[in-house]
Amino acid sequence: MRQPHQILAFPYKKDEKGNYLYGIFCRRGKTERWQGIAGGVEEGETFLEACKREANEEAGISYDAKVIELKSISTIPVVNVTKEFIWGEDVYLIYEHCFGIDAKNETIRLSHEHTKMEWLSYEDAIARLKWDSNKNALWELNWKLLNNKTDI
Repeated sequence: MRQPHQILAFPYKKDEKGNYLYGIFCRRGKTERWQGIAGGVEEGETFLEACKREANEEAGISYDAKVIELKSISTIPVVNVTKEFIWGEDVYLIYEHCFGIDAKNETIRLSHEHTKMEWLSYEDAIARLKWDSNKNALWELNWKLLNNKTDI
């Protein structure tokens, strides 16, 4: 069974000029909703393990890609994710744990969950993202990469 947690991960790489680019994904649905890689945490799985699994399932990123754990954590109403109270009426929020994942040597392959993916500068990605939690996590990742603080 799934835990009342989910992960959010942003692939990143540098362009030929040394600028960071971030992979964002258009979620399949009636309207365009751009986001990072997002998914549930399975029973017995750590947040890091869930990040690697979801990155592999949704984008084809290898399990050995370098992952940066972010401090950004958000809460999301459970009904926005699962449409019902699957953990009981006392669990009405789930926690979203955030990561950056190095995709410099990766070929992105989209799953059925997304219709397209784009590599964008930080400014362009922030402008396209729908949810504030995604914007906060991307800000933190960008700051850490630019300031060589990926180990904190």
